[in-house]
Amino acid sequence: MSRGFDARITPARADLAAEHLRGKVSAEKFVSGNTMSVITETADLLAKPQLDQSLQSQLLFGEEFVCYESKDGWAWGQAVRDGYVGYVQLTALSEHSKKPDNWVSALRTPVFSQANLKSPINGYLHRNSQVSVSKTSGEYCHVGIGWVSKLHIQAIKTNLPDWVETAKTYLHTSYVWGGRSSFGLDCSALIQNSLQAAGIDCPRDSDMQEAQLGTKIENSDFIRGDLLFWKGHVGVMVCEDNFLHANAAAMKTVIEPVSEAINRIKKTAGELTCARRF
Repeated sequence: MSRGFDARITPARADLAAEHLRGKVSAEKFVSGNTMSVITETADLLAKPQLDQSLQSQLLFGEEFVCYESKDGWAWGQAVRDGYVGYVQLTALSEHSKKPDNWVSALRTPVFSQANLKSPINGYLHRNSQVSVSKTSGEYCHVGIGWVSKLHIQAIKTNLPDWVETAKTYLHTSYVWGGRSSFGLDCSALIQNSLQAAGIDCPRDSDMQEAQLGTKIENSDFIRGDLLFWKGHVGVMVCEDNFLHANAAAMKTVIEPVSEAINRIKKTAGELTCARRF
């Protein structure tokens, strides 16, 4: 790959690259790729086509993935929503999904086998999952894999109004490196998920967020909604004194006094590198 490109969000290898990168990167072959959709609750995105790899990120149900190569049960390509590149198991993807018209706005929603809250549950969909409603029955909508409550979904292009309040709904969610679901997520996914629910585009990793989100502030008079960054870490102020973040020290998402967080994180990640405000 040519210099100047971030490998995390550039679909290029020595042997294969996206057609739109022709003339910009070096590769033996360029292909246009085809867009597929996630048909499982989550789909792990890995750096190599091996199940023993560390999780890089996750795709959620209904999200799109541009596949540039299908080989040995794996798809190599790029997530449409945030541009992350990697390998996804082909069993988690389909070329024939309907265009989504709704999204899951609840933290998570059970998928019932029938339009009845007492019916067996097929699984769960997580916030920001994309769904297509094929029919309705009473207070339930059928989304291809089962029925979900109308109260837990919203029409595409509608948003949750307060992204900080949305972030707070992840309180106590387990910390999972690379995770993006309500069952487990990392620090940058907490921010990404919450901003996406408010209709605000957000890159995947904390360094990308530090470079692209908001405006840098020069003082420590933090207010609600300010993002605080360290090397490899990010969180959000929920008021003038308290800070919300998903972290490995607690192995969950917590709210704590910002002064305590800054002093503790300094021991492992160094000084606060930046604070940014929308």
